[in-house]
Amino acid sequence: MTLVLGGARAGKSAFAEGLARAWERRVYVATSVVTDGEMAERIVAHRARRGADWRTVEEPVELAATVRRESAPDTCVLVDCLTVWLGNLMHYGRDVEAACEALLESLAAAPGPVVLVANEVGLGIVPDNGMARAFRDHAGRLNQAMAGAARQVYFVAAGLPMALKGPAPD
Repeated sequence: MTLVLGGARAGKSAFAEGLARAWERRVYVATSVVTDGEMAERIVAHRARRGADWRTVEEPVELAATVRRESAPDTCVLVDCLTVWLGNLMHYGRDVEAACEALLESLAAAPGPVVLVANEVGLGIVPDNGMARAFRDHAGRLNQAMAGAARQVYFVAAGLPMALKGPAPD
């Protein structure tokens, strides 16, 4: 498993897609939901950048089951992104800790490579409301858990990947 962290528009997704291109078979698991025109445009841009040689699975909540179903020895599964998935869990009132534990279990059992993308949201100011602080705290714990389980962890800033765990990027 590989975790790619970074800020908004830092180049995380493009870097993660580059890692996954080492595999002939690739599945892109999209966690976002179209909520407005701007989000729809983002999704179109992501799909265009990836090209037609990816299979896309849209799954905003049941990520553990999707990883179990899609993972195979000859297929790279790219999940973009854990932070949006976390927001979906909170929005739908799901048990965040249980969902994160289930995801960790499915990742540990995955027979093929999985690349996860997540935002690092804890570098800014402390949010001024409880819900935003809870989101930030859940995101920090989720990123720590995934980084602990990952073989490789990269942080992308300004389009430049830095290895936090594992080999330096090419």
